[in-house]
Amino acid sequence: MKISETEILIVPGYKNAGPDHWQSRWERKLSTARRVEQEAWSKPERADWTARLAEEVNRAERPVVLVAHSLGIPTVVQALPDFRNRIAGAFFVAPPEVDNPSVRPKHMMTFGPYPREPLPFPTIVIASRNDPFGRFEPARDIAGAWGADFYDIGEAGHINDEAGFGPWPEGTLMFGRFVSGLR
Repeated sequence: MKISETEILIVPGYKNAGPDHWQSRWERKLSTARRVEQEAWSKPERADWTARLAEEVNRAERPVVLVAHSLGIPTVVQALPDFRNRIAGAFFVAPPEVDNPSVRPKHMMTFGPYPREPLPFPTIVIASRNDPFGRFEPARDIAGAWGADFYDIGEAGHINDEAGFGPWPEGTLMFGRFVSGLR
């Protein structure tokens, strides 16, 4: 599949993705990409976030590719029952632990637990070994339950601009290969 044949929905996490974040850079660079805007970035409500995402997916006119970071990931998997349009694939980066009470901010737990059924579309999960919002082993475990391809990128923090992943050329290459393999 070509990127031009898809609608790429950028699904940021808690507090949105700033201008230097790789998601914002991809949104500016990819002509078919648009961000799923949330009303309350700093006070995420699961029902509001999932409804807003489902609205964007359901208005798509081409197959959708989801690009979710952090809290955007549980937003996607919790919204699945409300999607009416085809999801061609999902690219998930830095899954947070939504069922671990020691992870902050605590409101992330309202987005859990993750469903453990296989996802109905090709998925990549990319995780770091020192993400402050989610341990590595639970990320690998949930990727396995979903039937997703899993990538360990070492000690990369939260895989955001603060951790040095603004441009993230390796991520761009992974995403391009992922989309080219979709049908």
